[in-house]
Amino acid sequence: MTNSDREQTVLDAVRKDLLIGGEWRPAASGRTAPVVDPSTGKVLCEVADASVDDGLAALAAADAAQPSFAAMAPRERGEILRRAFALIMERIDDLALLMTLEMGKPIAESKAEIAYAAEFFRWFAEEAVRIDGDYAVAPNGASRFMVMRQPVGVSVFITPWNFPLAMGTRKIGPAVAAGCAVVIKPAQETPLSMLALGRILQEAGLPDGALNIVTTSDSGGVMEPIITDERTRKLSFTGSTPVGKKLLEQAARNVLRTSMELGGNASFLVFDDADLNAAVEGAMIAKMRNMGEACTAANRFLVHSSLAGEFANRLAERMGALTVGRGTEDGVQVGPLINAKGRDKVAELVEDAVQRGAKVLIGGKPVDGPGYFYQPTVLADVPRDARLQREEIFGPVAPITTFTDEDDALALANGTEFGLVNYQYTQNIDRALRVCERLESGMVGLNTGLVSNPAAPFGGVKQSGIGREGGTVGIEEFLEIKYVAVGLSS
Repeated sequence: MTNSDREQTVLDAVRKDLLIGGEWRPAASGRTAPVVDPSTGKVLCEVADASVDDGLAALAAADAAQPSFAAMAPRERGEILRRAFALIMERIDDLALLMTLEMGKPIAESKAEIAYAAEFFRWFAEEAVRIDGDYAVAPNGASRFMVMRQPVGVSVFITPWNFPLAMGTRKIGPAVAAGCAVVIKPAQETPLSMLALGRILQEAGLPDGALNIVTTSDSGGVMEPIITDERTRKLSFTGSTPVGKKLLEQAARNVLRTSMELGGNASFLVFDDADLNAAVEGAMIAKMRNMGEACTAANRFLVHSSLAGEFANRLAERMGALTVGRGTEDGVQVGPLINAKGRDKVAELVEDAVQRGAKVLIGGKPVDGPGYFYQPTVLADVPRDARLQREEIFGPVAPITTFTDEDDALALANGTEFGLVNYQYTQNIDRALRVCERLESGMVGLNTGLVSNPAAPFGGVKQSGIGREGGTVGIEEFLEIKYVAVGLSS
């Protein structure tokens, strides 16, 4: 079988319809929307393009399924997730190819994401049977306190294009474990991975209506009526801060429980006592994972003035050696950006920095030819007033700015409305702990460029979000606490 034949076989195997109440069906209007290969700009296939009526039908299906799903034994819900984990890992090669076709990342990165995504199902399969409660004697001894944790109810999810599978399993896993029926809308750019996951969950035994998938080109128009409907009790969104703010306004109408994983502006601090080899290696991971299209990507490299030159040269050498190309090809390490708009925004931010005095050490331009590629880029001497100090780059660009001391570094790192993650490299344990405490972010990578782990709480502070996903606290986002006061007759 040729590579193109295999690609077509994988695409053909995916249902392109809406999943509503356990049934795959086209949009009521019959409309479809294209899915584009970002490495070529060509249409891969068409998927159902849902209307408001389709979205409300999905919500009705989730609402109908909610009582029986909440009553299902926790062990049974956990076993569904465990079976789904096994099915994902069995099909990792096909799922990786599908993800690369719709999103662009190299096959190796797609496989890494799928393994990461599957781990959320394995983790929450174990958490499903650990939902606890409490029983206590009142301080005055006259009554008893009983505390229950119950499913929050119908949950609505909106996921982004940059991690098409993992951002879904990170939400679906705890929802299923807790007993919450779901309506999920994947990103218009990358719906195929979520549609493939829907089939897998059906095979794993998830009851009809417990997961409903709505693909649409009109995200705002379709989702607002769902979010503001009184049947919805939970909203979880991963995406940009401006969109998250709009969704919070909509969620406020019915006082929904919300989880928001929003934008980032991560700093990568390299102190004068850092292990430079380790710092460069960590920088490559923190910057180039997913071509830099990650909210956790290092956005600003803040390096002590005594190390900045050597760090920049080493990083430029590593970045310049990366192979750029279509993610399905052997040896490719950097795929395309998601679309022309994303590539043009990267080019705009780089141009702004250069005009303000930054020096291009490597890269600095879009790649000629089809697709939405941008060269891996390192910028030195980036001034503090450059736009990319304030705005997410979301691309393979590493801007380096110097600092003079710890207070200067922390002022730069914390001088943003965002607070998702920061990274720091130092061999001084006192400084390490001191800086970790002073950094204004929900996560810190200490001498590591990778913080994401299904067993750890993921989330930010300030305008980077509300709530946490993953870890032992992840399931709490889908549970309501009910207190029962027990009176005694004597």
